[in-house]
Amino acid sequence: MSINHVFALDLGTQTGWALIAASGSVTSGTQSFKPQRFEGGGMRFLRFKRWLTEMKQCTPSIELVVFEEVRRHAGVDAAHAYGGFMGQLTAWCEHHQLPYQGIPVGTIKKHATGRGNASKEEMIEAIRAKGHNPDDDNEADAIALAYLAKAMNESSMEVGK
Repeated sequence: MSINHVFALDLGTQTGWALIAASGSVTSGTQSFKPQRFEGGGMRFLRFKRWLTEMKQCTPSIELVVFEEVRRHAGVDAAHAYGGFMGQLTAWCEHHQLPYQGIPVGTIKKHATGRGNASKEEMIEAIRAKGHNPDDDNEADAIALAYLAKAMNESSMEVGK
């Protein structure tokens, strides 16, 4: 059985996202969760959760959520933000009974470029070569992740035959 839609996320203050259908068509973009002035620290996570729900309402056929699994962060603030987004995402997936999986950054880069330590620019170029025009590296990473998840789904289907 083919998965209808995979929802891929590059979590962060500027979240990259991509939806890939079983047909291979991709829709993608970025969403900002920058803290607003006079807003409490947890509000951006509530806005993230609300956005996830809006995305699911627009694409009710989402059957799998994948996210970039980051193991090292540039700083403490980035680590805290990532942890908050990941906590919201996994709780949201559990609530909606959606399977989810984190995929390491190096695995995504290797699938997209052939090198596990590819630069942001190399990732953008690899996605442009597939006919996409990402706004930034966050969107490029999400698109690359969507293609990887689709490939993993197809290879697991072949194994089961």
